[in-house]
Amino acid sequence: MAPTNLRPSAHAYGSQTIAVASGKGGVGKTWFAITLAHALARANRSILLFDGDLGLANVDIHLGLMPDRNLGDVLSGRLALPQVVTRFAPGRFDIIAGRSGCGRLATLPPTRLQQVSDDLQRMTDHYDHIILDLGAGVERTVRQLVRGVGRVVVVTTDEPTALTDAYAFIKLSQMDRPQGDIAIVINMASSRRDGERTYHALRKACEGFLKISPPLLGVIRRDGHVREAIRAHNSLLTRFPNTDAAMDVTSIATRLLTATR
Repeated sequence: MAPTNLRPSAHAYGSQTIAVASGKGGVGKTWFAITLAHALARANRSILLFDGDLGLANVDIHLGLMPDRNLGDVLSGRLALPQVVTRFAPGRFDIIAGRSGCGRLATLPPTRLQQVSDDLQRMTDHYDHIILDLGAGVERTVRQLVRGVGRVVVVTTDEPTALTDAYAFIKLSQMDRPQGDIAIVINMASSRRDGERTYHALRKACEGFLKISPPLLGVIRRDGHVREAIRAHNSLLTRFPNTDAAMDVTSIATRLLTATR
């Protein structure tokens, strides 16, 4: 059941929120956000997954859900943010679905977008963690949503364009929030060692030009079961919980929990 009577939060917004970002599309960002939410829920944490990919939202499609309420209802003024929470029962976590194909969501004025962020802040009393699945790229809406979060997890692969765009995102994020916490996840790696090589290349660029060393949160190995789970509109941890990618995301969730204790 979604919370209906929200009181002012006693927690710092940033301490509980994790934004999942990427410089470009096609790196598995949304899949990772969903699987991370599920892994944290399996660790007995209460989780809200917010689909912040404004205009191209697809968390609900990944999970085979057809919510009758979504972020569009909030932005139109028909409903409050807590009223559009949908339960993903198999994963034991909540989601706020976006509204795919609605271009006006991607051009929200800053004041309206700030109101959404403030509403999320008020919901931190009801969840151990709120995960924001951000849109790919460095658009204004992405940068504004990321400003209030505690940790940003940048997902990338070994493709040169993915690395270049991940670096661009890290650079702009560092400008917007100089004291921000940024970590890296390498997805679809052929092996852990190859994933670590990819990370070291990105870290070297960050150290050389930005004078920061974002840590490696984890490497996720390439796993054919991921595509099968996506095609089945289900979470990997429900359908194939013991595969390489599932175990890698579970390890990442454990590291996150250890870091936030």
